[in-house]
Amino acid sequence: MTERLAGISARIEGISQLGAVMNAMRGIAGARAQQARGQLAAVERYAAGITGAIGRVLSLTPAGAGGDTGPPRPALVLFCAEQGFAGAFSEHVLDAAGPGLHSSSLFLIGTRGFAAARERGLTPGWSSPLPAHSAGIPRLADDIAQALYQRIAAAGLNQIDALFSRSRPGQMITVERQRLLPFGLTSIPPAPPGGQPLLNLAPEALLRGLMADYLHAQLCSAALHGFAAENQARMEAMAAAHQQVERQLEILRAAQRMVRQEEITAEIIELSAGEMASREII
Repeated sequence: MTERLAGISARIEGISQLGAVMNAMRGIAGARAQQARGQLAAVERYAAGITGAIGRVLSLTPAGAGGDTGPPRPALVLFCAEQGFAGAFSEHVLDAAGPGLHSSSLFLIGTRGFAAARERGLTPGWSSPLPAHSAGIPRLADDIAQALYQRIAAAGLNQIDALFSRSRPGQMITVERQRLLPFGLTSIPPAPPGGQPLLNLAPEALLRGLMADYLHAQLCSAALHGFAAENQARMEAMAAAHQQVERQLEILRAAQRMVRQEEITAEIIELSAGEMASREII
């Protein structure tokens, strides 16, 4: 019985340590998600500034510049999970891609997501890990943009969408789809009336540069949303696992109390039997 009690105590200690690890992981994920959401506000302001600049430059460029009118050559930029303990995070992103998952060039971000894609028989044309910290997102956006430009030049891609997860306070994580290219110039609000800007570049060259900057901002935004959502999913997974740990600890502690009571009862019976035997001898 003493060995049984020692075994239960060892299990309680081990599960308690596991619960502490889960709490630490939940805390780290929460801090990273909060930091990414704070950085999103800065990216949105940056993108809004670029949009305003594009609106001004558009008034200086010839209207009716046509885009690629050939058959669609699509690509998907998928922001999946980098680490584990995030539930079916990557699977939801892959499912949201729909039939285009098998007919598009795939640019996949996230090590866990890459493994999930390979399990489905998919071979991304380009992949990259997601940075461990949100400060690395701008560099990742640079890498994605360069990979896209190279594939556009080589394969003539003319329709590029980004799929990423988005978390909102008090709501479930959802997967959103955003068109990256072709750039929706018609959706840019017209420039407010005023003096013409002073330019050091030809309007067409400046417009191309601003569109590249806007693409970079969109990629940063999508990556930050995915980063925050992955950490939110990890927080939720760790919270659910911690509840299970607490339930298991309650069961083990109840068993520990029962074994102790049985052990005490056995000792009392043994002492009583010894006392009775001593009296009979006397």
